Amino acid sequence: MDTKNIMIVGVGGQGTLLASRILGGIALQAGYDVKMSEVHGMAQRGGSVVTYVRYGDHVAEPIVEEGQADLLIAFEKLEALRYAHFLKPSGMIAANDWRIDPITVVTGADAYPEHILEDLSARCRVLSINAMEEAMKLGNAKAFNVIILGLAARSLEFSEDAWLEAIRSTVPPKTVGINQEAFLRGYHG
Repeated sequence: MDTKNIMIVGVGGQGTLLASRILGGIALQAGYDVKMSEVHGMAQRGGSVVTYVRYGDHVAEPIVEEGQADLLIAFEKLEALRYAHFLKPSGMIAANDWRIDPITVVTGADAYPEHILEDLSARCRVLSINAMEEAMKLGNAKAFNVIILGLAARSLEFSEDAWLEAIRSTVPPKTVGINQEAFLRGYHG
């Protein structure tokens, strides 16, 4: 199998690392060579966080270069816009239709762009969900990241059962049920 290049982008505290661990775990369970790397901006202050997950028969390095991502998983829509140039022409974005104002918007130095997901849809395939709203329906706002992972999983080759097992073996035991339910919410839409 050719190497699959995936980027998970978000804002500090959104659970990008957990999502990358689940994704890396499922690829390892399937017998692939997996490389992962994370880049923290001002993560603890709400800055960008990027995680790379690459898997295939043989993966040389963990970093995804510009124009090489097969899939961009975005936990916030401005982050999808910020990293869209990493996508291959055939790449796809799975995005949370959710807005978190960066400090430049909060202070009035910049305006938050309008129609982000619509504009991105004109350039590439975009699947989106308001995962925060769906997580609130489940009674756990923290589960939104696994909802987006479920949305993204629709485009990956792993079975539903394999995903549920990867979640079970990655998250703390007391959160397995809510995380599996959240994943299914995104996976089945």
